[in-house]
Amino acid sequence: MSTRSSKRYTFGPFEFDTHDRLLTCRGDVVPLTPKALDTLDLLIARRGHVVTKSELLEHVWPDAYVEQNNLAQNISALRKALGEPQGRPEYIETVSRRGYRFVATVTEIVTPAADAQTAMAADDASGSGSGPGLVSRSPIPETRYARSGDVNVAYQVVGDGPIDLVFVMGWVSHLEYFWTEPSFARFLNRLASFSRLILFDKRGTGLSDRVADLPTLETRMDDVRAVLQAVGSERAALLGVSEGGPMCSLFAATHPERTLALVMIGTYAKRLWAPDYPWGPKPEHAQEFYDEIRREWGGPVGLDDRAPSRLHDAAFRDWWATYLRMGASPGAALALTKMNADIDVRDVLPTIRVPTLILHRSGDRALPPDGGRYVASRIPGARFVELPGDDHLPFVGDQDALLDEIERFLTGSRHVSDASENDRVLATVLCGQALEPRAVPNSPAHRGWIERRSRLVAFAHREVERFRGRVIPQAEHALLAAFDGPARAIRCASIVSEVARRLDLSFRVGAHTGECEIALGTPQGHAVNVATHVARTASPGEVLVSRTVRDLVAGSGLLFNDRHVSIQPVPESDLALFGVSADHLRSALLSF
Repeated sequence: MSTRSSKRYTFGPFEFDTHDRLLTCRGDVVPLTPKALDTLDLLIARRGHVVTKSELLEHVWPDAYVEQNNLAQNISALRKALGEPQGRPEYIETVSRRGYRFVATVTEIVTPAADAQTAMAADDASGSGSGPGLVSRSPIPETRYARSGDVNVAYQVVGDGPIDLVFVMGWVSHLEYFWTEPSFARFLNRLASFSRLILFDKRGTGLSDRVADLPTLETRMDDVRAVLQAVGSERAALLGVSEGGPMCSLFAATHPERTLALVMIGTYAKRLWAPDYPWGPKPEHAQEFYDEIRREWGGPVGLDDRAPSRLHDAAFRDWWATYLRMGASPGAALALTKMNADIDVRDVLPTIRVPTLILHRSGDRALPPDGGRYVASRIPGARFVELPGDDHLPFVGDQDALLDEIERFLTGSRHVSDASENDRVLATVLCGQALEPRAVPNSPAHRGWIERRSRLVAFAHREVERFRGRVIPQAEHALLAAFDGPARAIRCASIVSEVARRLDLSFRVGAHTGECEIALGTPQGHAVNVATHVARTASPGEVLVSRTVRDLVAGSGLLFNDRHVSIQPVPESDLALFGVSADHLRSALLSF
């Protein structure tokens, strides 16, 4: 029977043992009540971040209602026990109107439980590329959960470096099983040596909630924001591996104020082959891989392309097979792979305005380096580094070459603009126009149209807020708004369009995802103009979107019809347009 790991924390002259519920100072026991120890436990576990008063009350008194005065007494007792000078918080800082933060430097010592699932990761020569080395065992970090909408997203935090770094693994993942492969554990520990490393399983995979619909890029961005909020991070660097790269690209373009820097390893802009993107597999080759997943999931699927240097390593093959099984079910893995095949972020890349590093191995069999080179060429100021090696998985082969580049990039002397300097963001702009009927001005019919249009505008503004958009003030449109996710924009447009039909209004909608300039807090510029042009091209009752919007909602369940029309928002640049399926528009009636 497994038992839970016990932890010991040291800070200053103190040591706190969570198993024995004991605080000592240079070996002498510090007397504290059980409730004070419970308070200290949570503060240290969440060290460096604000723990709200309500969280502390729920943790310390889970089955009782108590006044906040009880909590204040616990904090006072702790400060006295720690010998904290009055007015100078060395250990516990009060955050006005919010809660408390443990601010002392803490070293964590974990005693592993006697459970095979709590296997220790080791420093292994096969992952370092540096020859035989000493074994250094590492524990599996504690897994916590962040709430993203109705879904629980599993995450871990490792290290206490000066920058926050979010690691986004490609395809499927399993947080706790990461650490059972020595080369993977070594890779993550190295990242955590110069950062506060934040790991998570995307919804539908690993330890996160299983969901009926797998996450789109937009939903994954929401999950990253939820995790950042849970760990108290206002701004972080993003590290995306393979399929994790496009999501990180979209996040960096949409939320530059929250993105310190962007690193991508073995990534791509578009997953499948196209005449203007020849680096992806053609549909028939993709189908072969889908068939392999159906036939062989549970075994080391895809290992020959992802880690050819470990292909004949029996222990690694077993680990990879188990990792995939724990990461996703066969059906979920197939659905996720098909959804990833629809990813196309080519139009997003030029809008990224944060420092960017792209790493690719020259012999990568899963994704050729020319695809990574293309990504770098599309991002202003991005740096591309090609390294020797055939492995796609970054923790296999010469991982130190990759890690050295990442550490230099994130900790070296480079310009990182302040968040306040970012005046351009990626957004999906929605433009809705109510067509004025042929009626005599000030006639009853015309006044009735104005009244119905006013009701629609008021309703549309409420829906924009509900779908987390921002209304752009402009009187000539019934609806003009910006969203940080294209799927939310389309769903909002579908409901507004249905209400317009009920109000007997001739209403047309256009949407485009592109770069917006932020002036006085209001999105302006090219994307707004393009969305307006798209709306003017739409037929009454239609929601018409640009190809960029369609490409970014892969996996959302939204269906589109190719209208075989295009507009020319800028000279010598045609923009193909697609209508949202009439079936989906009708389904808005059911959700409204």
